[in-house]
Amino acid sequence: MGATTSKVLDIEEVEEISKETGFSPKQIHRLYNRYVSLDRSKAGHLKRQDFLLIPELAINPLGDRIINEFFKGGEELNFRDYMRKLARFRKPTSNNQTEYNSREAKLQFLFGMYDLDTDEKISRSELLSVLQMMVGANVTMDQAVENVDIENKMSIHFLD
Repeated sequence: MGATTSKVLDIEEVEEISKETGFSPKQIHRLYNRYVSLDRSKAGHLKRQDFLLIPELAINPLGDRIINEFFKGGEELNFRDYMRKLARFRKPTSNNQTEYNSREAKLQFLFGMYDLDTDEKISRSELLSVLQMMVGANVTMDQAVENVDIENKMSIHFLD
């Protein structure tokens, strides 16, 4: 997609997106309509504030982190990148697995939600922060890390 939002998706572009993400043309058109409705400023791309207005993300304790993962690498999200990000949430099957919905892509997405400082490791404080958001202040730092940090590195790396 270019800088502006068009009214109709080009058939060739739909086919390319389908091959790249595994979404069906019907799903792509439906998600395009959602994309256009989220683009309240009609700029042809989405910004972080567009996502903040999605009620499901606004009430989700991990909403900010999910949004951060969508906008890693930039402050604007065009339709093609939006589809690539959404593809991570698709269940892979033998005939529709792509690089975007592979197990590794899903794990990288989740890892990025914890790795706030993008240093390729999840520190004790990053892990505790997420766990406390999800279960409350009842989790101590030692409880959060003791079952995961087998080598006592005081952090978790993606390859762990």
